Amino acid sequence: MTLRHPLRWGVLATGGIARAFVQDAQLAGLNIVAVGSRSAESAQRFAAEFTIPRSYGSYEQLAADAEVDIIYIATPHPMHYANALLAIQHGKHALVEKPFTLNKSEAQQLKRAAQSAGVLVTEAMWTRYLPHMVRIREIIAAGGIGEVRAVFADHMQHLDEDPEHRINSLALGGGALLDLGVYPVSLAWSILGAPESIQAAGRLGPTGADTDVAVVMRHAGDALSTLMASSRAAGHNTAHIVGTTGRIDIDRVWFTSAGFTHYDAAGAVVEEFTPDIQGRGMQFQAIAAEEYVACGNFDGELITLTDSVEIMGTLDEIRRQIGVVYPGEDPSLG
Repeated sequence: MTLRHPLRWGVLATGGIARAFVQDAQLAGLNIVAVGSRSAESAQRFAAEFTIPRSYGSYEQLAADAEVDIIYIATPHPMHYANALLAIQHGKHALVEKPFTLNKSEAQQLKRAAQSAGVLVTEAMWTRYLPHMVRIREIIAAGGIGEVRAVFADHMQHLDEDPEHRINSLALGGGALLDLGVYPVSLAWSILGAPESIQAAGRLGPTGADTDVAVVMRHAGDALSTLMASSRAAGHNTAHIVGTTGRIDIDRVWFTSAGFTHYDAAGAVVEEFTPDIQGRGMQFQAIAAEEYVACGNFDGELITLTDSVEIMGTLDEIRRQIGVVYPGEDPSLG
């Protein structure tokens, strides 16, 4: 794939999500020129594996590289704010892994900093850019299922129960909600808009991080979303969008490149969609970021800066209701 406006990408961090991103980005022809890690050895190994020209043993060195235009940030949640701010301070655009930050306050500060610097900072909610989600939005916009009345979605996995694992560590922003629940919450937002009310219940593990979360949200026009996340139990991982004249059932695993079936009100199949893409699909968000920069749209489109700030506010409220507070946050949150 040839990009019309190729930017020079830096990758900040060398963990599993960074590896997945680089694999897809290189399949799509993105120009990845540098990688940074807290360890020079880790950066060098990563650069050698993916034939990346330059590696750095600090994030600061990566951000200071004059030949890097945009940085993909793939660190744990609590580091997103500082890492994105570092990129902004060096005049770089940034694609920041979800959740965008640890909380709404950090997201608001990043929004102000990005707008002041005149750079793109956008959340890497890759699901929104996948072909099946593009087609689903087209169907809904054309009235294909009538007025949307409900969204159901779950993201449930059985992950590592080691208290030291990132998913269970409050110091690393652990918990099912921010790691997994951000997907169904973002889906509900993208289909139904901001919630007008939120009701949440959760179970906390031994470390104080949430292991199971259930959420019901009421949106404009009394539409409802019902969402579930778990790090202790593997679920169906499907999603359903129900309207007055039809529904869309998204196959498992709905937040990856998945198929779907569109039914009319009588249950007859209107359309069956089967994805046909290269790789996992993380390249589409990066291509969109390049297009945003090329046309000077530094607020994004499929997920705007305002969207990311307000979604963090929704996650904050869910955490408040279930009693999860991260180190250094205002205790009144919990």
